[in-house]
Amino acid sequence: MDFNLIKLIHVIVVILFLLIYLIKTILLLANNNDGLAKFTKIVKVPEMIISLLFLVTGIYMLTQIGANKLLIIKIIIVLLSIPIAIVGFKKKNKILAVLSLLMIIAAYGLAEMNKKNVEKQTVDPTVGNPNDPNYDIKKHGELVYTAYCQSCHGTEGTNGAGGADLTLSKMNMKAMMEQVKNGSNTMAGFKDVLNEQEITAVVAYVETLKK
Repeated sequence: MDFNLIKLIHVIVVILFLLIYLIKTILLLANNNDGLAKFTKIVKVPEMIISLLFLVTGIYMLTQIGANKLLIIKIIIVLLSIPIAIVGFKKKNKILAVLSLLMIIAAYGLAEMNKKNVEKQTVDPTVGNPNDPNYDIKKHGELVYTAYCQSCHGTEGTNGAGGADLTLSKMNMKAMMEQVKNGSNTMAGFKDVLNEQEITAVVAYVETLKK
């Protein structure tokens, strides 16, 4: 299964999910009960499909990239927001409806707010020269990992400060390279900091950490 395709589907369903709840909340706050009832009826089936895709793609991504503290907090907030939303709209309780919407927005804003601005680090240029006959891609990758990844993922891919346990990752090398370039959840993208060789090297090193 293509991780990047699943990630794209997840992003799309999250946007649709938020849009549905936003429209419902606006109608409720405007005291447009008839409009809310009609809209709820229209989106009943699509909302069920979107919620299912939301859950399935989210679980799949979690099994691929592993869990970290911030991701777990995000999931808990989303799971708590759903019953609050159900009760809020059923009881026409504006406070609960707004609270659930804010919780959903906060859950996905959490990832963006916690992405770090990546600064260029110094990596031994003699080790990072692929034209050198003694070039060792895994040694190069280890140095890149130490400079950029160790603070979050730990010295051997585990026990880091909020990063996923890389030893349990099920992602293939192609998917990992895309994630390193573009980031995911609370992880920043490195495409503007690392060159292609550095990304290839660090992914090759992470492969050696897997159990």
